[in-house]
Amino acid sequence: MLSTQSIWIKTWGCAHNNSDGEYMAGQLASFGYKIVDQKYEADLWLLNSCTVKSPAEDHFRNAIIDAQKHSKHIVVTGCVPQAAPKNNYIKGLSVVGVQQIDRVVEVVEETLKGHSVRLLGQKKLSGRKTGGAPLDLPKIRKNPLIEIIAVNTGCLNQCTYCKTKHARGDLGSYPPEELVARAKQSFEEGVCEIWLTSEDTGAYGKDIGVSLPELLWKLVETIPEGAMLRVGMTNPPYILEHLQEMAKILQHPRVYAFLHVPVQAGSDSVLMDMKREYCVADFRRVVDFLKEMVPGITIATDVICGFPRETDEDFEETLDLVREYKFPSLFINQFFPRPGTPAAKMPRVLPQQVKKRTKAISELFQSYRPYNHKVGERQQILVTEISFDEKHYVGHNKFYEQVIIPMDEQLMGKMVDVEIISAGKHYLEGKIVGDLGSPSINAPLAKGAISGNHVCTH
Repeated sequence: MLSTQSIWIKTWGCAHNNSDGEYMAGQLASFGYKIVDQKYEADLWLLNSCTVKSPAEDHFRNAIIDAQKHSKHIVVTGCVPQAAPKNNYIKGLSVVGVQQIDRVVEVVEETLKGHSVRLLGQKKLSGRKTGGAPLDLPKIRKNPLIEIIAVNTGCLNQCTYCKTKHARGDLGSYPPEELVARAKQSFEEGVCEIWLTSEDTGAYGKDIGVSLPELLWKLVETIPEGAMLRVGMTNPPYILEHLQEMAKILQHPRVYAFLHVPVQAGSDSVLMDMKREYCVADFRRVVDFLKEMVPGITIATDVICGFPRETDEDFEETLDLVREYKFPSLFINQFFPRPGTPAAKMPRVLPQQVKKRTKAISELFQSYRPYNHKVGERQQILVTEISFDEKHYVGHNKFYEQVIIPMDEQLMGKMVDVEIISAGKHYLEGKIVGDLGSPSINAPLAKGAISGNHVCTH
C-alpha cells in the first residue's frame, strides 16, 4: 500500500549535494510519500547537510532543534553526519550516508516507525570505491530544465582546511557509459542544461583509467541543438594535464566557455600550508592558456581570507592576483577552522585581521565592472531560471554570464537572441531581438514530476 505520509526536504551546500537531494526526493515520491514545501505540515524532515563552513553546519543544527521542538521525525544526510557521525546533536537520529542515498526509503520507513537507522558505508565494486548510488535512480529536479550529474565523488587531495574530504573521501568515478546514459535520459525528459559536478571534476577518471576530456567528448556527442553543458569546479593540478583538450571542448558551441578554478590564495607559502599541491604559477598557467585559447572565457575562482599563518605580504599577493585578472565571479570566504582538520590546530590570524582582509578584498572586487563593455552586444542565451526577485527570467550566454530578460513563458527553455541594454556588477540585461528562439528539446517534465519510469518496490 502506498504511504500518504509527507516529507520536507532541505538541502544546504554544493551542486553535488543538491543532486543527492533530488535523487532522494525522487525515490521517496516514487514510493508514495508526499514531498511538501511547507515544513511544519510534514511528518518527517530530511535534512541534507553541508560541512564546508561553520555557518552551513549551524543552519543544519538549528533545523534539527526546530524539528525536535515540533516533534517531527528526522533523517539526517549529507556531509556533516558522514564526516562526524558521533556529533552530539545527531545522537540517536537516523542517518543516510552520502554513498547510501539509494536506501533513503528504507531509512525513512524505519524512522517513521520510531526506529533509528544509520547507513554510512561506501559503495564498492570488486574492492574499488565507486562514484556512489546508481545514476538511473528516480529523481525530482528542482528545476525541470537543469540536470545535475555528479561525475565522481571525493578527491585526490588532502587540503588542510577541508572537512568535506572526511565525508566524501577518496576519488570514486562513475564509468563514462553510465554518465552518457544519464545525460541522454535527461535530454529525452526535456532538460536543456546539464551541470557536471564533483568535489574536483579535473581528477575525474584517474581511479578508473579514463580522463575528463575523454568523458567530455563523449558527452558533447549527446548534446542536442538548443542545449548546453556546464563543466564543474576543478582544482588546478589535474586540469593542467588537459589544458589543450579542455580549450577545444570549451570552444564547442554547446559547452559553456566557463570554468570554476579555485585558487584559494595568491601566496605560495599559504598554498603550501593549505597542502593545495600547486603554486600560483600553475594557476596562472591554467588561466592564461584558457584565456588565450578560448577568447572571452569566464574563469570563476575562490579565495580564503585569514588562513592560519597568512601574513600581510601573503594577503597582498592575493590582492595582486585579483587586481590582475579581475575575476568576474569571485567567492570570498573567511577562514573557519573545521573540527578535526589540520588547519584547526594551526596558529590563527587575529579575527579583526581576518575581517579587515575580507573587507579589503570585497572592496577590490566591487571596484571593477566586468560587463560594462558588453552593452550593445547581440548575444544568444539559453533561458532556464527565474531571477531571485522573481521579476525576470534568467538566461546564460556562451560565457555563462547571467542575462536577465522580461518574463515571457514562451521563452523558458529556449535559445533566444538578445541585445544587451545595460550591465550590473553580476549580470547583463537584455531585450529580445529577432524570433523567439528554438524550441526546447522535448517538453520538460512538470515541476515536481519524477524523472525515469521507476516505481520503487520492496
